Amino acid sequence: MIMKKLLAIALLASSSMAIADDDVGCGLGTILFAGQSGVVPKVLAATTNGTYGNQTFGITSGTLGCKSDGVITSRARLSMFMGTNSERLARDMSVGQGEALNVLADLMGVKEQDKSLFFKTTQQHFSTIFAADNKTAGDVLAALNKVMAQDSTLATYAAV
Repeated sequence: MIMKKLLAIALLASSSMAIADDDVGCGLGTILFAGQSGVVPKVLAATTNGTYGNQTFGITSGTLGCKSDGVITSRARLSMFMGTNSERLARDMSVGQGEALNVLADLMGVKEQDKSLFFKTTQQHFSTIFAADNKTAGDVLAALNKVMAQDSTLATYAAV
């Protein structure tokens, strides 16, 4: 009975052209909490998406805001990494070094010879990158890319 209800919702959702949220992905939770903002709806959407295996269904069927032919973008990987490691990244950026910051540099494709500049730049611009109005991982990533775009060496790694 539950599967029939999910299938009905999925079929309805397939015609609604919902777009997956950068933070929570696609799935039934994305459809149910569409248009809502804040931590609680995002957590509920992500939990709903992951709990019932509906993301897999959405991806394979191209419904629930999912694309069956999509590719995992580096921006999506960065947002996921930043979202799950924001406290460690904030700590590492504030001191200009650390494991999480090094992994972020790797994910962004920063070459070894440019990492020290990357670390120093994130430390110097910490308050801009983690500004109070940067509420999501996407906001923090956008601020980081903006800071990097201002440096001729780091601009090649920024996706603005």
